[in-house]
Amino acid sequence: MTLLWADSPLKTDGMSVKKTDSPQGWKVYDNGKLFAGYIEYQNGFPIVYPVIGPGGQSMTRDFPMKSGTEGEKLDHDHHRSLWFTHGEVNGIDFWIDDAHEGTGRIVQTAGEATVDAKSEAVVITTENDWNDADGKRQLSDSRRTTFHTEDGKRIIDFEVVLRATDGDVNFGDTKEGSFGIRVAGTMKVDSKLGGKITNAEGLTDAKAWAKKSNWVNYSGPVDNKTVGMSVFYHPSSFAAPCSWHVRTYGLFAANPFGHYHFNGGDKTEGVTLKDGQTMTIRCRVVLYQGDFDAEATAKAFAKYAAEKPKAL
Repeated sequence: MTLLWADSPLKTDGMSVKKTDSPQGWKVYDNGKLFAGYIEYQNGFPIVYPVIGPGGQSMTRDFPMKSGTEGEKLDHDHHRSLWFTHGEVNGIDFWIDDAHEGTGRIVQTAGEATVDAKSEAVVITTENDWNDADGKRQLSDSRRTTFHTEDGKRIIDFEVVLRATDGDVNFGDTKEGSFGIRVAGTMKVDSKLGGKITNAEGLTDAKAWAKKSNWVNYSGPVDNKTVGMSVFYHPSSFAAPCSWHVRTYGLFAANPFGHYHFNGGDKTEGVTLKDGQTMTIRCRVVLYQGDFDAEATAKAFAKYAAEKPKAL
């Protein structure tokens, strides 16, 4: 195991990480092969891009970072691979990353990458400020993104502690959030190439949208190979099990804050984090090659759910 900086030769054994300058961030390697990139700022917030599965397939959409990939529509340019934001935070939209009036920005203030030899994992930890359009901080967060492999699968563990550092913070009642992924264009259900959504209760495709569930799976073809990803929402996370803003056009998001879009009725007052308080959200992304196995996925979630999370 080795920590690699930009001017270091790349070793091919185990997990490794390399600092990058353009864009600022890190690249993570699995036995010398690219696993993922962590970009500290991409037009409004940090993202993980690309995301490469164990068979070498790109599991998330390239657009808008790169155009021309098979099966991709040039829509929702704020759906950037893998990210965490929310659509209403103190009334500010952090989900849309276009230059609209009032749009917020999540800015990394500190970060480091290490290799954990004991767990055979790359661990990226960052500190981030959520600022309004004028640069005034609304809250801050600490993130830990861990990349590792298990039983032939590639795994990304995402943990965030939201901190009310600057007064009360209101997370508004909206479907536009929060831990988001935009799957590869050929994987999406709407491509009609075999893409499928399945949640823990067995609901599929559009029927899985808005439902609360411990986990959701999205599978389909990439480069003519069947691949998939499961996202687990850890039971220690806020409002577990959460609702899922998962769409047949390729959006795949765990949202613990939305209510009225999902359930009908009047819009609620949302969730307020009082000054000085914290809120923790933990998700696991499991990338695999081959057919989806619901029974194996349920067992993997149970194992994840039983893990005692480390403090961040």
